[in-house]
Amino acid sequence: MRYLEHADPVITLTAGPVNAYAEVLRGLGRTVLYDYDPAFQLFYEKVVDKAQKAMLLSNRPVILHGEPVLGLEAAAASLIAPDDVVLNLASGVYGKGFGYWAKRYSPHLLEIEVPYNEAIDPQAVAAMLKAHPEITVVSVCHHDTPSGTINPIDAIGALVSVHGGYLIVDAVSSFGGMKTHPQDCKADIYVTGPNKCLGAPPGLTMMGVSERAWAKMKGNEAAPRASMLSIVDWENAWSRDKPFPFTPSVSEINGLDVALDLYLNEGPEAVWARHALTAKAMRAGVTAMGLSIWAASDKIASPTTTAVRTPEGVDEKALRQAARARYGVVFSSGRGETLGKLTRIGHMGPTAQPIYAIAALTALGGAMNAAGQKLAVGKGIDAALAVIDADA
Repeated sequence: MRYLEHADPVITLTAGPVNAYAEVLRGLGRTVLYDYDPAFQLFYEKVVDKAQKAMLLSNRPVILHGEPVLGLEAAAASLIAPDDVVLNLASGVYGKGFGYWAKRYSPHLLEIEVPYNEAIDPQAVAAMLKAHPEITVVSVCHHDTPSGTINPIDAIGALVSVHGGYLIVDAVSSFGGMKTHPQDCKADIYVTGPNKCLGAPPGLTMMGVSERAWAKMKGNEAAPRASMLSIVDWENAWSRDKPFPFTPSVSEINGLDVALDLYLNEGPEAVWARHALTAKAMRAGVTAMGLSIWAASDKIASPTTTAVRTPEGVDEKALRQAARARYGVVFSSGRGETLGKLTRIGHMGPTAQPIYAIAALTALGGAMNAAGQKLAVGKGIDAALAVIDADA
């Protein structure tokens, strides 16, 4: 058997960074234009227009030039003022993590926290808003990748809107892989990026900002200006007639242009459908094989990442190493509280195709059996194929 411990993997099925589309990689190789060249300024404006179309926004989105953690921290720094009362919704490691940023900018932090295999109940949010009318900002992670779970952000957003609060949404690993848009959930700041479901490398943040959020940030004296964390500085950078606050990531914009074309030309509904089918086949195979999904129910299991619970007595790190060495397939570990408890299989961008569910089940099942488990790998593959065939 040929082992791949020190060679490039054959298939990367992680929760991010994910494989980039070949067309996007070719796009990255385009000429790096001077950012003040009129050709680039016009091109940048057109890319922002494509992002606006993809995100179904009534105003233009902002592109920040750093991977989406920049956008998330910038959202906390810019929107949250020292006198704001923030309600952070924590159903996983990333949702919990946003609360640490929030508390940096306001000491008034409330939280609803649930076990990290569950989702936030909108009724709990409604009760908290009623009990604390002073809440002004609510933050929520749509897809918490370390758990592979989805929160009902549209229902949560409707409640926050009625309350009159501002909503910050982390949609980094959900946008482009399922039906979600900033205005669907009434988000005031909606943070995503091209490096997950759009199948591009990490390096940019795409952000939807409501008009009321722009007004709040401009009125927040503590909001960053002349800083990498500034959102306000980029408000009009989309325009060919306005200067950039600092040099944009030209190659990444080249790649984003191609990624948006691929998404819009295939059709968002078709893109979402293949993400959902790949995840559904994966979950069916995992269950039939004799393993279990981390999410408490299929209803909240993500169509872009499947988190598989690690059986008792199995070393999760060694499991992933075996999958890579034996089969050339790379999976993701958990994070924080889920580290060592689950293995994450990403279905994003170019690997959101049903054939990759079969490859994942083969590698996961084979590595599990090498670790001493007695799994019905063939039965798992048959179950996945049945899901795929039923959709054909």
